Amino acid sequence: MSLSTTSSSSLTILHILPDSNPPYNLIHNHPSLTLLSNCNSLQTLKQIHSQFIKTGLHNTQFGLSKLVHFCAISPFGSLDYALSIFLLIDEPNAIIWNTMIRGFSISSSSLSCPFRAFEFYNEMVLCGVVPNTYTFPFVLKSCAKMETTRQGKQVHGQVLKLGFGNDVFVHTALINMYARNGELDDARLVFDKSCMRDAVSYTAMITGYASKGCLDEAKLMFDEMGVRDVVSWNAMISGYAQKGRFEEALAFFDEMRRIGAKPNESTMVIVLSACANTGSIELGKWVRSWIEEKGMSSNLKLVNALIDMYSKCGELDTARALFEDIRKRDVISWNVMIGGYTHTSQYKEALMLFREMLISDVEPNDVTLLSILPACAHLGALDLGKWIHTYINKNLPEFKNTLLYTSLIDMYAKCGSIDMAKQVFDGMELKKLASWNAIISGLAMHSHADTALEHFSRMISDGFKPDDITFVAVLSACRHAGLVDLGRRYFTSMIHEYKISPKLEIYDMLNEIDKLLEKAGFVPDTSAVLYDIDEEWKEGALSHHSEKLAIAFGLISTKPGTTVRIVKNLRVCRNCHTATKLISKIFNREIIARDRNRFHHFKDGSCSCKDYW
Repeated sequence: MSLSTTSSSSLTILHILPDSNPPYNLIHNHPSLTLLSNCNSLQTLKQIHSQFIKTGLHNTQFGLSKLVHFCAISPFGSLDYALSIFLLIDEPNAIIWNTMIRGFSISSSSLSCPFRAFEFYNEMVLCGVVPNTYTFPFVLKSCAKMETTRQGKQVHGQVLKLGFGNDVFVHTALINMYARNGELDDARLVFDKSCMRDAVSYTAMITGYASKGCLDEAKLMFDEMGVRDVVSWNAMISGYAQKGRFEEALAFFDEMRRIGAKPNESTMVIVLSACANTGSIELGKWVRSWIEEKGMSSNLKLVNALIDMYSKCGELDTARALFEDIRKRDVISWNVMIGGYTHTSQYKEALMLFREMLISDVEPNDVTLLSILPACAHLGALDLGKWIHTYINKNLPEFKNTLLYTSLIDMYAKCGSIDMAKQVFDGMELKKLASWNAIISGLAMHSHADTALEHFSRMISDGFKPDDITFVAVLSACRHAGLVDLGRRYFTSMIHEYKISPKLEIYDMLNEIDKLLEKAGFVPDTSAVLYDIDEEWKEGALSHHSEKLAIAFGLISTKPGTTVRIVKNLRVCRNCHTATKLISKIFNREIIARDRNRFHHFKDGSCSCKDYW
């Protein structure tokens, strides 16, 4: 062993020479390692690295492992810097390999990081370094992020070969890997074959089921657990919230409180999201009190969740006050506040805050833009919309969020630039139903009925199944072009072929008809409703008879004074016959209805059949 020392009156520094291997007790308190433990910036790290070289500490695997660990794991480090050090090491030991794999597996700096972690694992094996129980949890974490089980199964085979299948951390990582990749049967097989069914493995399975929406299976496993930790409670609450079952998520939280289980930061973020979506402002206020009692008022995740909750519950002044009190806002802080204004249709305030965000040198992301584009659409702010489009092309060229491009289509259409809307639509590699709906609606809005209907035909040919929003756009195109017969055929197709009940404007018109009929003294004849239900429900059933739905569509689809024509394959009922006579008088329309037996000409409150049919 070759060592040398430099002495001074107060300090003796150990100099480590090449090819030496000093014992741990001589170097574990080395001054450079002490400096490294207190490092808080990349610039300081580089200075400490120079000290490593000056004192020869870089000649030891121990010193290099500490340096690589700080660079790869610490928030003040740099994976690139860690990699540059790693490449200079002649024969990295298992600890250094594991550190690099861990660093890439937990990093969110790039989508390629989990792939890099797996590459390091392969290189490690090829170099003859045997993986251990510290290697596999992070390799499997990377396989989960890569969303592929092929590599995961290869690693699983290596785990079994080396006899690490019963390690608690490896076992849990295997379950998580299979579950996150949607292979729930394989995850359950790993769980069932193991004798280590502790809270961690149970929670891994529950999280897997809940994240994939298999809430019944998750609940069964949750009920089987002997001891439930906060992570398992969070998995269940989050699972229900992600499926939009917010009331059940909050019911789980109430149960959690009832039995005395202690929530954590993650619990409260999920609960506040559920409160925001259900309007549960009182529970949201209770959560705020809990946050203040725990001294967590400066926790940015919780404050952002509070802003979102107050905004969506309509208390924007409280939300804005919380926003203004944040000393250092992140992009999420800006997003939830801007989103709150957009959610409550306060579009001018949303745009003003967005401009303030840009002045503050905070880079907007896709979530920001998804909140701003609807504001541009409603206010006709075409110039800002074009700026956002340019920003996306420049800063997010590989971005594949179809929602963002669909929002651009909607914005251009509503701002009067239908050609740009078509250009965005045509440039989309991946189109979803919402994208088709946006362009069909935009074309209809601009009276391009033929083109709108051509797009509808293309959409069907591409295998998309229309929804109620699609048909509102299609029927709107027919209305704008006066294509009443074609609109009637689409309306029939909507009900019979696609099994979609009429919604939105049609039901608004039905409600208007019912109110006017009631004002005119019309009393529904419920004697023909044979179901054993309340009188009010019988009246509702009569209100939605097919001929009344067709008349409602006719009234909103044609100009005032136009004759409404409907066809029914059954005999018109007495209630609808009486109602239609009044509708013809109230709306000053002639209505021609053909039922199974005859034609009925309704005009000025009378019918050509003289009430005999």
